[in-house]
Amino acid sequence: MEKVRLEEVSKKRSSNLAQKDVEGLNGDYPIYGAAGYIGNVDFYHQEDDYVAVVKDGAGIGRTMFLPAKSSVIGTLQYIIPEKNVLPKYLYYAVKNMKLAKYYTGATIPHIYYKDYKKETFWLRGIPEQKQIVTILEKVEKVINEFKELKNRLDDLVQYRFVEMFGDPETNLLNWGRVTVGELILKCESGWSGNGKQKTKMPGEIAVLKVSSVTKGYFIPEECKVLEDQENIKKLVYPQSGDLLFSRANTKEMVGASAVIKEDFPELILPDKLWKIRFKEMTNVFYMKQVLSSKAIRKKISAVSTGTSGSMYNVSMEKFRGIQIPVPPLKLQNQFATFVHQIDKSKVSIQKALDKTQTLLDSLMQQYFG
Repeated sequence: MEKVRLEEVSKKRSSNLAQKDVEGLNGDYPIYGAAGYIGNVDFYHQEDDYVAVVKDGAGIGRTMFLPAKSSVIGTLQYIIPEKNVLPKYLYYAVKNMKLAKYYTGATIPHIYYKDYKKETFWLRGIPEQKQIVTILEKVEKVINEFKELKNRLDDLVQYRFVEMFGDPETNLLNWGRVTVGELILKCESGWSGNGKQKTKMPGEIAVLKVSSVTKGYFIPEECKVLEDQENIKKLVYPQSGDLLFSRANTKEMVGASAVIKEDFPELILPDKLWKIRFKEMTNVFYMKQVLSSKAIRKKISAVSTGTSGSMYNVSMEKFRGIQIPVPPLKLQNQFATFVHQIDKSKVSIQKALDKTQTLLDSLMQQYFG
């Protein structure tokens, strides 16, 4: 067993493909982006299994293990293992490095291989690598099963929404339509102060990242601790009953939102997140679900603008002008009660998921240092 640098046991490769380059293509070979599988194309860039790291935009530092005869688009970096390291072993080693700490850039974050290539980890012989991979795969499988169970509960919420209110686009139940702007009581954006990717200590003020809402629920840990704790230009923080809305993100993720269920006075909003309060004629859980529906997200994406493949924006004017159906408040409240019941089940699953994730992190730290 020896301690090696990443650059000693891997090579980096880049992709010049944009997502628009592969749209509409068909074939036998998968291609991946920052959010995962995109589709199939008629070519591939990697002959064998490999590791890929998200290097641009939302999700930077996320590590993927990807199959032979596949490719990635340019927001990801290929990390190709040498012969003395198993691809899956390298995947877990790189995952343990938590590469997001190397991010640079205020508008669109980036990480570079030249900055993290000197990261070190313990390299063992191939037989021992196989044993470690087997153990970590079993733990990761349990994690994925918990995540799948949570996804099924999210699907259940969506099914209940459609059952009660129908599709927001076709509106076959003939609910009255109004613009989003007519339902907003107050909407504020925050301030993107300079911050560091580190563990937040009690009493410190941190600025949220857009990734705090991209999964559809609030993740308070997705934040950067402000470098200057005194000169805060705009202190807008999440409060119970708010809907946080991402006005800027990738074209697919712009419009992501999350309901806030408690106050977070030590977390401030960046300028890319809106904090929305709705009028009493609506329930925030209904509004979150209708704004997250495929039909409305498609409208939000359609009115978004941007010159970059990584960051698009929706203006307040365009957002307020989107029309949505508004059923009676009594029905909205019934739906919210159902969501609360599902959330209780999700909390139990999340606790089990967190424990298993902690086990995986502990094992990776033990094996890789």
